[in-house]
Amino acid sequence: MKYKHALFLNPYIENHATSVMKLFPPTGLEYVATSAKSCVDKITLLDFRYEKELTNPVNLFEFIKREIDIICVTIGWDRQFKEICGLLSCMPEDIPLVVGGYKATEMTEELFKTCPPIKIIVRGEGEETIQEILKGVPLKNILGISYRENGTIIHNANRSLRDVEGIPAPDRALRNNEYRLSVNGINIMDLTFDSVLSARGCPYNCKFCTFNLNPLGQKRTYSARSVDSVIEELKTISAKVILFSDDNLFTDMKRAEELCDKIIENKIKKRFVAQARLEISKRPQLLEKMVKAGFKALLLGVESPHDRILAQLDKGFNSATIRNAFKVLTKYPIYYSGYFIYGNIGETKEEMLYIAQFAKEIGVDSIACNKLRIEKFSPLRSLAQNSPGYHITDRGEFYSDMYDYPALKKIGRTIKFSFYTPSRYLKILWKNIFVTKFFTFSEVLSLSIVIPRLLYATISREIKKGRLADSLKRTFISNNA
Repeated sequence: MKYKHALFLNPYIENHATSVMKLFPPTGLEYVATSAKSCVDKITLLDFRYEKELTNPVNLFEFIKREIDIICVTIGWDRQFKEICGLLSCMPEDIPLVVGGYKATEMTEELFKTCPPIKIIVRGEGEETIQEILKGVPLKNILGISYRENGTIIHNANRSLRDVEGIPAPDRALRNNEYRLSVNGINIMDLTFDSVLSARGCPYNCKFCTFNLNPLGQKRTYSARSVDSVIEELKTISAKVILFSDDNLFTDMKRAEELCDKIIENKIKKRFVAQARLEISKRPQLLEKMVKAGFKALLLGVESPHDRILAQLDKGFNSATIRNAFKVLTKYPIYYSGYFIYGNIGETKEEMLYIAQFAKEIGVDSIACNKLRIEKFSPLRSLAQNSPGYHITDRGEFYSDMYDYPALKKIGRTIKFSFYTPSRYLKILWKNIFVTKFFTFSEVLSLSIVIPRLLYATISREIKKGRLADSLKRTFISNNA
């Protein structure tokens, strides 16, 4: 073997993590690490969200120098980008450093310039590429990489995207920890979480979305695993809650129905969460089977209450369709979380703030609001660039002369507090306990025990950020932007 001991590192540190930030494993990194197993003697996978001792650079570098002869790091997000670059810049120069992930692919040139120890950047999906690197294939012959050679950065041709059926599922034995529901550093109930990827890609063409494009502009056509292979993976998972991380688990409705049938047939007792489109409301038979199979929550891309914005985003439906869909969906004991986008081209402050009221009107249980981003290959880029008074940063941040980034952030905070009133939290708790039965009695009991600690941690966080008075005012008195 060319390499004996490979380190696969998820470098994101979450000292004050929300429930989402520590909930699920780094699935992409686990896929690549699993593909590498046959190419090295030993693999160590570290997730900095849990490996507190090794987040100390001194401890990490001592471990690397003592044990590791190749380092593989994933960079998937904008957040902590500067800090991660600082860490990579201090990596030992004599140990090959390979970097991959969505943001690494998107920012290849910047990473090479900022982080001298980086030898190779894997662009796009990395399962096949990492095998060739570890086997010692000459770099010039490896598709899908950029690398340093004699002071020059060389970009090889892109690698074609592989059918997912031939990609082995993640080896969960590589993990050092379980993934739990945690808010402000406090474990909430005895709940463990995992994720399963049953398909890659999406056949839809929403203009704001680049999830079906990799950062090279390659469209990931929809490619699904066999239902039987998904069932076999589910049988090996011990976690109580499983997220299907497909862009849309219900792209193929017939396949989704077969999956539910086989979950029921095999008596797989889990709580499932999945992403979906509103079209699922047209299949009541599927919704009924989902309830029986244990689907407790759906994450739905609503995006906007306004027909003009929905048409701009090319969602394929209007606000009347949204309302009609939720009239059907809310008949089923499933928790619905709606994704919304604000800061769209031509969107006024009043239109953005209406998101909270609209979400209440249609019966969404919770919302996640994100500012519009314009990535490199976004179909909206041309429209955005030709819209007077609008600007796109190198990192894809989108803002206007009327609403700069701080103003948009403030509007987003107002939307959040308008929706999440004290009564909303009680409704969420009620639905998860008595309607969807997401939580068991023992889990609710354990939650009641940690509520005082949770409140204390939340208040302490708000004090530290200097916004306790503002948060209390917005929650209990008024919520003006």
